Amino acid sequence: MQEFFSELLAEFTLPLSNPILVFSVILFIILLSPILLQRFKIPGIIGLIISGIIIGPYGFNIIANNSAIELFSTIGLLYIMFVAGLELNLAQFKMNKYKSLTFGVFTFIFPFAIGYALCHYVLGYGINASVLTASMFATHTLVAYPIVSKLGVTKNEAVAVTVGGTIFTDTAVLLILAIIIGNTQGSLDQEFFIRLGICFVLFLIIMFFLVPKVARWFFSKLESEKHAHFIFALSVLFFAAFLAEISGLEPIIGAFVAGLALNPIIPKTSALMNRIEFSGNALFIPFFLISVGMIVDVSVVVQGWGAAIVAGVLIVGAFFGKWIAAFLTQVIFRYSGTQRQLIFGLSTSHAAATLAVILVGYRIGILDDNILNGTIILILVSCIIASFVTERAAKTLALTEEDSQIGEKAYNKFAEHILIPVANLASVPKLLEFAVLIKNLKSSRPISLLSIIQNDSNAEQNLLKTKEKLEDFIKYGAAAEVEVNAITSIDYNVVSGISRVSKEMMADILILGWPGKAGIINKLAGERVNKIIYSGNKNVFVTSLENAFVANKRIILVTPHLANKEKGFKLWTEKVLKLASELSAQILHFGTEEVDKSLKTLVKKNKFNVKIEFSEFSEWEDFLILARYIEKDDLMIVASARRNSFSYVPYFENIFSKIERYYSEYNRIVIFPQQIEGSIAQYDDLANNPLTKGIEAIENIGKGIGKIFVKSEEEEQNS
Repeated sequence: MQEFFSELLAEFTLPLSNPILVFSVILFIILLSPILLQRFKIPGIIGLIISGIIIGPYGFNIIANNSAIELFSTIGLLYIMFVAGLELNLAQFKMNKYKSLTFGVFTFIFPFAIGYALCHYVLGYGINASVLTASMFATHTLVAYPIVSKLGVTKNEAVAVTVGGTIFTDTAVLLILAIIIGNTQGSLDQEFFIRLGICFVLFLIIMFFLVPKVARWFFSKLESEKHAHFIFALSVLFFAAFLAEISGLEPIIGAFVAGLALNPIIPKTSALMNRIEFSGNALFIPFFLISVGMIVDVSVVVQGWGAAIVAGVLIVGAFFGKWIAAFLTQVIFRYSGTQRQLIFGLSTSHAAATLAVILVGYRIGILDDNILNGTIILILVSCIIASFVTERAAKTLALTEEDSQIGEKAYNKFAEHILIPVANLASVPKLLEFAVLIKNLKSSRPISLLSIIQNDSNAEQNLLKTKEKLEDFIKYGAAAEVEVNAITSIDYNVVSGISRVSKEMMADILILGWPGKAGIINKLAGERVNKIIYSGNKNVFVTSLENAFVANKRIILVTPHLANKEKGFKLWTEKVLKLASELSAQILHFGTEEVDKSLKTLVKKNKFNVKIEFSEFSEWEDFLILARYIEKDDLMIVASARRNSFSYVPYFENIFSKIERYYSEYNRIVIFPQQIEGSIAQYDDLANNPLTKGIEAIENIGKGIGKIFVKSEEEEQNS
C-alpha cells in the first residue's frame, strides 16, 4: 500500500510529467477559468492568460512549457488566423479594401515611428535593434477576435477594416524581420529579394487558384462525407502555413490566406463552419491563450529598474501608436466612438507575431534580456486591456444593432418559421441545407420537417416509421446549431394536410422539392406541387438542387414586372440576399428597373454586402434568351407568381416544365411570393366567372390541339 501511495505522489511531482494528467489539468482550466472570472466581469480570454501565468514555469511550475504545449499553442494561433480569414466578409472586404489599406498603413507607420524614436533616442539601442523592436510595436495579433465573433458583430465594417489592416501590417512586419535577419547574416543582396518575391508569388498562385479548385471538386465529389470536409479544411490550413514558412513568411500569414481561399466555399452557417469554430473555440485557441500566459515572467519587474523602465516605455509607446491609428481611421472614415474603441481593442493586443519577432531577434543576438522581458510584460498588459476594450465596444455595438432591428424586423427575428413538406426522403438533406443557409439565425423558431401520412388502415404504423426516419435529419440541424423539428400528421389528402399544418404553425416559408415528370392522370388532376402552391398564401420556394452549393459562384435572379408590389417581396429577397452572402456569390438580376431599384434599396437598408449587376428583361416569351448569360456554376432563381397576383404573367403557366426543358443542368429555384390578400379577393369574382372559365378552357383546348398537330407534322417529317 505504501508503494502505491509513493507511486501516486510521484505522479504529482511538479512539473507534471504524465501527459494524461497534464491534458486533464489544461482541460479543467479551459472549462473553469472563464466561468469563475465571469462573475467578476473579467473576459474569459484574460482568465486563460492568467491561468497560464499561474501554472507556468514562472508561476507554480505545475506544467512545463514543453514541445507538446508549443505544438497545441501553434495550432491555436494558426486557428485564430484561419477562422478570421473564414469569417471575413469578402464582399465587405473588397468594398473596404482601400479603408483596410489606409488603416494598415496607419497602424504600421505611427507605432513604428514612435517605437524607433523611443528605442533609439530614449533607450539608446542601435539601428537594427531599434528597427526590429519598432516593427514589434506595429504588429498585432487578433487575440480578442473570439470576443467579437461570440457577440456576433464580425460583419461590422470596423471589424472588416481592422482584420484587413492586420494582413497589411503583419505582412510588412514579417518582411522587415526577414530583411533584418538577412542583413545580420550578410545575405541581404539582390538574390535574397528575387528569391523572396518569387516564393511569395508562387504561394499566392497555389492558394488562390489551385486550392479553391481542388476544394470545390472535393466537396462536390464527397458531399455526403461531412467528416472528410473538416479534415480537408484542416489539411489546407496546415499546408498553407507550411508553404508560407518555406516561402520566407510566417505561418500565421499562411493560415490567414488559407481562410481567405476557403472563404467563398464554406458558407458561414453551414455544419462545416460550425465544426471548425467549435474545435477551435473549445480546444486549440484556449491552448494558445494559456501558452501566452506561460511565457510571462512577472518577476522581471522586481529584479531591477532596467526591465521595468523598458517595459513601461514599450507599453506606453505601443498603446499610443495604436490609439493614434484608430483615431485617424475614425476621423477619416467618420466612424463612431464605439467603432474606434473596437478598432483600438482589436489592434492593440500583442502576442503571436510580436513574440515571433522578439524571440528571433533575441536568439540571433540583436535584442537583449530587457527587451525580451519588457515585451513579455507588454504581451500580458496589451492582451488584458485589448480584451476589456473589445468586449465593451462589441457589446455596445451588438446592443445598438439589435435595437435598430426593432419594428418591422422584429417579426422576422422572433417569428420566422420555415416548413419543409417531405415527399421524398432522399431530397431532405439538400432541402434542409438550403433552409439552414437562408434561415435568420436570430429566429427562435425551428426548421420543421413535415410528412403527411395517408389516412388508411396502416396510417398509425406508417406514421411511426416515417417519424423515426425524420428523426435522423435532426442531427444535421444539431451539427449546424440550428433546431430542426420533425412533424408527422394523418390526413385523407396530402395537399390539404400540408395546407392545414402550415396554417396551424403560421409558417412563413414553404420549401418544396422539384416536381417530377407527371403522368397523364396527374396532369388531368393537377400536379401536387401546384396544388400546394395554390392551397395557401405562403412564400413558397420550389427547389432543384442537384449540384453542390459550393459550385455556385453566381446567382441569376429573374423577376417579373411589379414583383416588388407583392406582399412577400421583402421576405423572399432577404432570403436570396442572405443566400448570396453565405455563398459569397454576386447576383445578376434580370428584370425591370423599378424592381431592381427596390432590390438595391433593401440591400442598402439591411447592409447586405452583395454585389448586384442589372440587365433589363421584360419579354418572358423570350425566356430562352437567358441561356446565353448563364454559366456552368450559376444558381438560377426565378421569381414567379400565382394567378391573379400583381406580377403574374401568362408565361408562368407550366413554369416548371419550361425551366426543366431549357435549364435542367443548373441548380434552380422558383419562388412564389405571398400575395396581398386584397389582390386575390379583387380577382376572385372574375376568376370564378363562367365566361372567364370558358375562355380559359377554350384556350387550353386550343393549345392542346396545336401540340397534337405539331407532333403529327414532326412524325410525318421523320417518316
